[in-house]
Amino acid sequence: MFPPEEACAEHLIRLRWPDGFVCPHGQATRAWKKSTVLFRCASCRRDTSASSGAIFRQSHLPLRLGFQIMWEAMSQKHGASALGLSHALGLSSHKTIAEALQKLRRAMIRPGRERLAGLIEADEIIVGGVRPGSPGRSRNSKVLAPVAVEDRGKNGIGRIRLSTIADASANTLEYTLRGMIEPRCSVRTDGWRGYQRLRSLGYGHRVMERKDTEPGVDTAPLAHRISALLKRWLPSTHQGSVRPAHLQPYLNEFAFRFNRRHSHSRGLLFHRLLSIAVIIEPQPMRPGMSKHLR
Repeated sequence: MFPPEEACAEHLIRLRWPDGFVCPHGQATRAWKKSTVLFRCASCRRDTSASSGAIFRQSHLPLRLGFQIMWEAMSQKHGASALGLSHALGLSSHKTIAEALQKLRRAMIRPGRERLAGLIEADEIIVGGVRPGSPGRSRNSKVLAPVAVEDRGKNGIGRIRLSTIADASANTLEYTLRGMIEPRCSVRTDGWRGYQRLRSLGYGHRVMERKDTEPGVDTAPLAHRISALLKRWLPSTHQGSVRPAHLQPYLNEFAFRFNRRHSHSRGLLFHRLLSIAVIIEPQPMRPGMSKHLR
């Protein structure tokens, strides 16, 4: 589909403006083309690029190479590390691939995406493991991450949401879960005091205590299953190179892949990610971040 650079540019233009050019500054629809992806509005005379989304903006990569990186990342079931992808593409340095993959991960959250609905199980997990002697929700240098999972009964697990938080206080957990779960849903949690006010926020709240289950039965089996999958995925795909400060984009990728695990077409995943990438706002990486990524 994309043999020359021009084919990639035309595809981006169709994704960004499916009904024709619309100026983001004044909503005018008339413009003239200055380059393969750059348009000048006939009304306000300001330039707008079809490649100004999160992945391609201020990138020195040819569009075709950017498309190829995205395709390779999506065609591998469990994801790809920058080092492995640079070898597959025959590139001598993986720094460029690392920066592109990090931008991709940040584009895996669709703006305005639907929150979870139905019966939800929520819990926090500690990514990286618990240090000996650390009680309760203490985490030291590890990362605390709430996970929310749709419980579809006999149909298994539905969609998931993952985030990173600074602490497990009620204010933090409530703010995070309100962004993940639709109002008036039923939420199942353990007895942690950070969840005690969920009912006052309009959620149905069921507390699963140890005494409510048979001995040895997990009180949050779905959340812990997601936790186990995540903790196997991170070291196997990314060789344990994810630092705590950079974890959120990797959680984005894990949730993106898990929520689309039944997709039989890698081409659809590629198209879906590219559609998000052209509309999401760019999020520049901090200087020096890429040297810590793989």
